[in-house]
Amino acid sequence: MTVSLIQTDVAQDEKFSTLHLPQAMEWLAQALQQTRGELTIAPETAIPLLPAQLDPAYWQRVASPFRDGRRAALIGLPLGSYEAGYTNSVAGLTLESAALPGGFYRYDKQHLVPFGEFVPYGFRWFVDMMNIPLGDFSRGPLAAPSFEMRQTEGTLQRIAPNICYEDLFGEELAVRFADAASAPTVLANVSNIGWFGDTIAVAQHLNISRMRALEFERPMLRATNTGATAVIDHRGRAAASLPPFTRGVLESEVQGRSGATPFARWAATFGLWPLIAMAAVVTASAALRSRRRNNAAP
Repeated sequence: MTVSLIQTDVAQDEKFSTLHLPQAMEWLAQALQQTRGELTIAPETAIPLLPAQLDPAYWQRVASPFRDGRRAALIGLPLGSYEAGYTNSVAGLTLESAALPGGFYRYDKQHLVPFGEFVPYGFRWFVDMMNIPLGDFSRGPLAAPSFEMRQTEGTLQRIAPNICYEDLFGEELAVRFADAASAPTVLANVSNIGWFGDTIAVAQHLNISRMRALEFERPMLRATNTGATAVIDHRGRAAASLPPFTRGVLESEVQGRSGATPFARWAATFGLWPLIAMAAVVTASAALRSRRRNNAAP
């Protein structure tokens, strides 16, 4: 499958600036129209506004290239309303998705960051005082359905999105492999770690994604704001990437895969409990041996 991964490179202090936002939105619209891949992915909050806040003509520019049946897209943006609550989400656009509620497939982030994305118990007063409506997102489902797209030759790809550091939690991604018939063929991470600037976070997050690719033997597509935007194969190797902190589009290819690793099978059923139980047994055995040696000492 040919893929186009967009790296927007918008500094965090410019992301919501009325001075810089129009130019960033215009560049994104042009990039989405010009990408060549069967699947195009734009990063987390690539569109930092709710659909209701967008000019309908702008959304038409964004969505129309993916309604011809030949291409599809995953685009990060917030969704929801003040009454229904907000979500940190990914919208999926295909010819078929035009008939869905809202006109697109939807993935809502499930593993939220305290204070950044949800308000811990007892701190609601702080968000109310600061009047930050997007400071408290709602959680999406853990066992989220994949984004399905059919290639021109008829192959069905199931892309499983995850947002930002959700790919740190392999046991949570494993839930999507419980049913082999609907298991993802490709993983896709959309991120904005511009919060951390030019730090080790870029390389760290790339290696986290590489580990998930190894655990599930699935390729991982990474479309990020500042990096690392990359195609990771099923063996955890970065097959193609963009330099961090640059604006551009990575045009590459990826091979979807089926089947399930042993980790995917038992983590989908038991989570991390087998590892926890094993660690408890090892710890208890070591403590027991130590106690016996102490009791045997003269």
